[in-house]
Amino acid sequence: MAEKTPVDFWFDPLCPWAWMTSRWVLEVAKAREIEVRWHVMSLAVLNENRLDELPEEYVENMRPGGKAWGPVRVAVAAQQLHGDEAVGRLYTALGTRFHNEGLGADRDSIVAALADADLPADLIEYADKDTYDTELRASHKEGIDKVGQEVGTPVIAVPGPDGEEIAFFGPVVTPAPKGEEALRLWDGTLAVASVPGFYEIKRTRTKGPDFSNL
Repeated sequence: MAEKTPVDFWFDPLCPWAWMTSRWVLEVAKAREIEVRWHVMSLAVLNENRLDELPEEYVENMRPGGKAWGPVRVAVAAQQLHGDEAVGRLYTALGTRFHNEGLGADRDSIVAALADADLPADLIEYADKDTYDTELRASHKEGIDKVGQEVGTPVIAVPGPDGEEIAFFGPVVTPAPKGEEALRLWDGTLAVASVPGFYEIKRTRTKGPDFSNL
């Protein structure tokens, strides 16, 4: 059996765009030999030194104690205490509740997601603690260092032409592609990763997040 292609994926559970990209990657995994390795990054950490540039309603979530901290802290605690495999399960449970069901990123949603992911409910206690903030920041830095400070979540890293890891912000897409469309986007991602010096393709988003097919 051929060795699976590693795909490293950095996400913040709050980000709807990362959520759709993550569901695309899992759709690809149904048909291609890839291994998705989940990592946490943090919009709160990303924006902590530029809060004065953000809309006030966004700033409140990013400040210490804001809603942006709890989900990522719980995800990192799950990884530290229950292993890497737990991160993907918890992300699926969190994203389903936050985005597909629109239930919000409050404590009740996180506790319910922990149950969905077959993880202990007491992990919610880490939402308000900095116990694993060093590990959270290290995971965030690992992802963001691969692409630069001007981007956000998601970040994905795939093998380049010589086997070295090539990372990108995105792809940002809505709704999450399915079937052959998902595979075409995957093939295109590998294609641009194979070109030395390729950095960016971009256009203005004209649609908001569409979760209708998830």
